[in-house]
Amino acid sequence: MTDLVFETADRLFRDAVDKDLLDAAEAGTFPRELWRAVAETGLVEAFADPETGIADAGAVLRAAGRHAVPLPIAETLLARRLLQRAGLDAPEGPLALAPADPRDRAAFVEGRAMGTYYGVAWGGDAAALVLLADGEVLVADPVRTRIEPGRSLAGEPRDTITIDGPVLAHAPAPTDVAGLRLEGAWARSLMMLGAMETVLDVAVTYANDRVQFGRPIGKQQSIQHQLALMAEEVAASSVAARLATERLDGPEAFLAVAAAKIRCGEAAGKAAEYAHQVMGAIGFTHEHTLHHFTRRLWTWRDEYGRESDWSIELGRYVASVGADGLWPWLTRA
Repeated sequence: MTDLVFETADRLFRDAVDKDLLDAAEAGTFPRELWRAVAETGLVEAFADPETGIADAGAVLRAAGRHAVPLPIAETLLARRLLQRAGLDAPEGPLALAPADPRDRAAFVEGRAMGTYYGVAWGGDAAALVLLADGEVLVADPVRTRIEPGRSLAGEPRDTITIDGPVLAHAPAPTDVAGLRLEGAWARSLMMLGAMETVLDVAVTYANDRVQFGRPIGKQQSIQHQLALMAEEVAASSVAARLATERLDGPEAFLAVAAAKIRCGEAAGKAAEYAHQVMGAIGFTHEHTLHHFTRRLWTWRDEYGRESDWSIELGRYVASVGADGLWPWLTRA
């Protein structure tokens, strides 16, 4: 089933997402026709199957990253999963999810939510906001909030939302902020993997097509070396992301997701660097599509915890296991 989900998502995004759509989205136009197509195929319900849901959702996220899809795919998937586990119905349409920023502060008292959430992806375009506050899952109407528009380095909406009023629905949260951050880090890892796969393809194609001094630059040993290093980063990220997907709901979820976010984050920086080196000046122009992917890689690696943040947390966790428990812990993982 997972392969079919990936093929469906990849084909849809490949046919629908081009540079014109990406430029329009970055200029502030929400691609509603694309969202309708995504909803009609059922991709936003990828988590629904209890047996293959995580793998299916991972396939959708990877495909979205491969095509730089300018939609809240990850946010809607994770929000619907959160609502499903909380026993709440998911509203129709794109969903925004928070908290995603360490600065977020919110409270929920007697049916009223109060607080501010920063860097909310597509908060102003969402049909509903799915929030965590005081151990509750909240469903809020964006119309009843104050939204300050913002943009990430990739040109994607990252809004500041201030809420002070009643919510549409609420229920005890099945996870806490740390758990939501873990799932967000997993999602960004899959998206970075997909984007790196495309960056590698773009760089290889350019190296084979660009002729200099009578032969393709891909014949030069220095270019081949950079492409090989990029392929190595993509392969390592694929292994880490796959392991995190397999263990997302298991007892070793923290270890697997932390390793994936660290590995994919480090690889994202290197893959973008190698690609721009291979492609030279053209890779930095607005007219070329490469920047839509490299700017997303630079953005996503910082969201839901940078690799340095996860490295510190992983180090603390390892230290807490103790010298005698380290080897059993590693081999169990």
